[in-house]
Amino acid sequence: MIWVKRGAFALVGVLLLAVVVLATWEPFMATAANTAPARTYAAEIIRDDFGVPHIYGKTDADTAYGVAIAHAEDDFFTLQDVVAMARGRYGAIAGEEGAKIDYAYHLIDARGTAEREYPKLPADTRALFEAYAAGLNQYADEHPGEVKLANLFPVNGMDVAAGFSLRQPFFFGLDGVIGPLVAGEDLRREHGPDIPGFPRPPLSGAAPDATDAAPKQARTLVLPLGEDAEHLGSNAFAVAPEKSGGTTTLISNSHQPLRGGVAWYELVVESGEGWHFAGANFPGSPFPFLGHNEHLGWTNTVNTPDMIDVYQLELDDTGTRYKLDGQWRDLESKWVTLPVKIGPVVLPIRKEVLRSVHGPVIKNDKGAFAIRYGGIGQLGQLDAYYRINKAKTFAEWEAQLSRLAIPSTNFIYADQTGTIAYVYNAAIPARPEGVKADWRNVLPGDRSDLIWQGAVDYKTLPRIVNPASGWLYNSNNTPFTAAGAGSDLAPQAFAPLMGIELKQTNRSWRAFKLLSEARVLDRATLERIKYDTGYEREGYVDRLFDALEGLKADGQLAEARDLLVSWDFTADNKGRADALALLIIRDFMAADYNNKPFPDVAEKLQAAADHLKTHFGRLDPPMGDLLRLRQGDLDLPLDGGSDTLRASTTWDVAEDGRLSLKHGDSFIMWIEWAPGQRVSSRSIQPFGAASTRPASPHYTDQMQLFVDHKLKPVHFWRDDLLAKASKRRTITNAR
Repeated sequence: MIWVKRGAFALVGVLLLAVVVLATWEPFMATAANTAPARTYAAEIIRDDFGVPHIYGKTDADTAYGVAIAHAEDDFFTLQDVVAMARGRYGAIAGEEGAKIDYAYHLIDARGTAEREYPKLPADTRALFEAYAAGLNQYADEHPGEVKLANLFPVNGMDVAAGFSLRQPFFFGLDGVIGPLVAGEDLRREHGPDIPGFPRPPLSGAAPDATDAAPKQARTLVLPLGEDAEHLGSNAFAVAPEKSGGTTTLISNSHQPLRGGVAWYELVVESGEGWHFAGANFPGSPFPFLGHNEHLGWTNTVNTPDMIDVYQLELDDTGTRYKLDGQWRDLESKWVTLPVKIGPVVLPIRKEVLRSVHGPVIKNDKGAFAIRYGGIGQLGQLDAYYRINKAKTFAEWEAQLSRLAIPSTNFIYADQTGTIAYVYNAAIPARPEGVKADWRNVLPGDRSDLIWQGAVDYKTLPRIVNPASGWLYNSNNTPFTAAGAGSDLAPQAFAPLMGIELKQTNRSWRAFKLLSEARVLDRATLERIKYDTGYEREGYVDRLFDALEGLKADGQLAEARDLLVSWDFTADNKGRADALALLIIRDFMAADYNNKPFPDVAEKLQAAADHLKTHFGRLDPPMGDLLRLRQGDLDLPLDGGSDTLRASTTWDVAEDGRLSLKHGDSFIMWIEWAPGQRVSSRSIQPFGAASTRPASPHYTDQMQLFVDHKLKPVHFWRDDLLAKASKRRTITNAR
């Protein structure tokens, strides 16, 4: 019996040792960054009465250092997730979902891209990133109790750059290709027009898994994946002075997740080297991505050109070689370790990563598929965004866009001279003309003539400057409705190879109608348009209501049908059918956005009715009782829908059945250049400047304004700021 006990104790000891090893191996395997040579930075951070930081530095690098410190003070929690993502360690924080992002990090060679391309960037751009990394390192060093993953710091500029390399292709839909390929599913139908000679059949009918009215709560990730990726969107408006009554107006109305690594953070930067910009960035960036300087401003909306091509490879019997132009070539193979946190332990999961000359390769039961996408292996956007921050004229600004270093996003522009512009910016692959191939579907991988290099010429992209209408807009719609009748571009003028989308969102139909009908687009008129909650009976909405009107039903389903058919097509929190409409429309919008089959109307209506009856005991509760903006102790009613100009796009379903908004109107900025006056702007965020600091007075202090359709002033100018300053201090890394 003694040997049995000894054996049992030995087994327990081995198990305990295994648990200790699994709980601690990951940080020891991680390698710390080689930081840049020590340099002294200093910056002043002044916070206004809403806690928004205004960062001043003698040099641009000093200011970037201060950006990191200020952002860490407000949201170090999310910044660490972004840093972990940029180093392939996010699974050690976020478990299986984080490991999926780590796999993508290795698959697209984000680190390799940074290592190759970062040293090629101009010295002043690299200085910006090294300074930003220094600020993150200093905050981590001074607040060790907040660091949630050992050996995550220090970081360097290349680490920050790797995060950009990973994130950029996900904004034009890379997740919608990687996900199905990994799962062995069919790829989704692309948005672009058919290639001549290769017609596609229409989309099929009901989706086989159309069941739930709304998904349960999901983790907020550092990349837009799954539902968050499918619903990326925004509104943008620019109005020339002759249409507004004298003021040039730019409205930035981004629709992003309200939390996480692609949620907006508001800031103002200023340096002695001429960098002065107000706007917002994502965690992990030393500069704003949208907003304005003294002279000009811009905002962005997601566009969906055909940026990605997939090739099916012919493999040999060993599965290690693929055929190209009749010759066998070796697949590049690398094994990586993905950390996957499960409870108190982190499991090391080994995964093979493959590449061909086309790009990353994914194997599934259907074969081996290579992926090639616009901007692959490039990192020029780090420099381009920095340069447009400091541009003073439209010519300077457009010169940076014309590089096509920023891979994909619409730009809506306005400036102090009254110039307004729309650029359908996209590094669309320069597919060879005259080569017979179906670029809208999977391509053969054995032909090198189908492996394109580089992007199309900037001059071939849709672009409108100073339209006769006096206004421009985009709501994630085709670029061929942007400026009104007589000012819009013709689709026939652009090659089908470019894959420029022809889709319309309901927001687009609504905006086009309201803008076209307005005699003057002054501030009051634009506010009514921006916060409009109406739907047009067009597209998927029309198809849905045609189906509802013809639906045969009885009992509760018939009652729900009749209530919804009586709806006034306005999600203003006033009508009896608003709550029911909110629940049902979103899934039809998602199907339309992503070229998925049209959901089963009866199933969706039944699920929505069941939800309302279960949690509210009625089919017609006030929509504001259902849709909520929640943070801390505040729980406020919301208006707007999944595809209205006042956007309440997606939500988490709480235990009480309420819908807690997680994606929709996020950062709003309203910029004006009035005659004879310096630029002024107003803005709002859903929560506050310190969105992950419950003890901060700025954790929830913008919520009521956001719900009430109100904006707060942006204190762009120093004299204006000092009159409203709530906190002021100087920071430095000097010892």
